[in-house]
Amino acid sequence: MPQITVDYSERLAGAFDRRGFALALHPLLVDVAGATADACKTRFVRTEGSLVGDGTGDDGIVHVMIGLLPGRSPEAKARVTEGALDLLRQYVKSDGGLRLHASAEVRDLDDSYRRSAEA
Repeated sequence: MPQITVDYSERLAGAFDRRGFALALHPLLVDVAGATADACKTRFVRTEGSLVGDGTGDDGIVHVMIGLLPGRSPEAKARVTEGALDLLRQYVKSDGGLRLHASAEVRDLDDSYRRSAEA
């Protein structure tokens, strides 16, 4: 059930261990949000255009959006977002002057959410 989308700026393409991040995030969702590992689905979306402030810095942007079925407490959601930010700091390696702008959010999936898996 966790639907995870990670948007990241093109600048981070070589500095972001995306697979490692997802493989670390999924157990966090199991432990904190009561998800099952097999239900965790993460997709990464590289954005070609991004800009921070006046555009003169060497900035990388990453935003993690986690959709969960309703029912998690605000405290559990906060633990998930803090955990995701901690993991980003581990899996995005700075190559010198890179400034990482990281954010994360948890949202409740809409009542219309349905899933299907084909064998």
